[in-house]
Amino acid sequence: MDLRVDPNSLVPPSQQIVAAVLDAIARGELRPGDKLPSVRGLAATALVNPNTVIKACRDLEHLGATEGKNGSGVFVTAAGPEVARALRLAETLDAFRSAARQALRAGHDEQVLLAALREPRAPSAATGMQGTIQGTKGKGTR
Repeated sequence: MDLRVDPNSLVPPSQQIVAAVLDAIARGELRPGDKLPSVRGLAATALVNPNTVIKACRDLEHLGATEGKNGSGVFVTAAGPEVARALRLAETLDAFRSAARQALRAGHDEQVLLAALREPRAPSAATGMQGTIQGTKGKGTR
C-alpha cells in the first residue's frame, strides 16, 4: 500500500491515511482478513504522530472497513472491500465533477477536457509516495 501524507494539504493527515487505506482495500491490495501494519509502522512510514494513525484507524473502524482486535492488530473486515469501493468511488467522482466545473468556469473548452480525460494515465502520477507499506495476513510484522 502506498501511503503519502501531504503536510501542505487542507485535508487533515488522519483523513489522508483513511483515504490511502480505503484505496488499497478498494484496489484489492488489502483483502478481508489482512492485517494492517502496526500504528508505529504506519506513523513512521507516513511521517506523522502515532496519535494521527490511531485516529485514522478509529475512523476506518467506524466506516466498517476495518476492525481492531485487542492485542492482535487491525484487520480488513469482510465488508471492507465493498465499503471502500463505495466510499472512494463516490468521493473521487464528486472531486472530479467539482474539478470539471472549475475548469469550465476558468474557460477551458469542454472538448479539451474530454480529450485530457481520454489520455492514457501516466504511471508516474500515482507514484512519488513518501513510503510504501505492506499489509500482512494474520500475526506477524511487516
